[in-house]
Amino acid sequence: MEKLLYEKESYQIRGACFDVWNAFGSAFKESVIEKSLAKEFKERGLSFERQKRLNVFYKNEKVGVYVPDFVVENKIILEIKVKPILVQEDKRQFWYYLRGSQYRLGFLVNFGSKKLEIVRRIYDIARNKQKI
Repeated sequence: MEKLLYEKESYQIRGACFDVWNAFGSAFKESVIEKSLAKEFKERGLSFERQKRLNVFYKNEKVGVYVPDFVVENKIILEIKVKPILVQEDKRQFWYYLRGSQYRLGFLVNFGSKKLEIVRRIYDIARNKQKI
């Protein structure tokens, strides 16, 4: 059986998200959720950067910047939403953000719905087949 990519970190990120969700549900805006997650990450011993500017390249030329809510352990991007429902466009946009970065794993987490939504995406094999 193949091991889950960044298994330990993924488990800790999900745990932090569930702890914040259990405390607040869908009651607060993104800034409150972001600050609460930062506190949870610190308590779990996870290193992270908030609002890190990531260069986006096309054919080896910088064409823009993407700013995710978190980069955790310098290997996982985390994007937070507070919406009644994640729509396909949210998921597609997140996929492009991950694709445009050098990171292999990302989480799109929605705190605004009736239950916590966590979308885990890996962008690895496709990156090896094409040049961005």
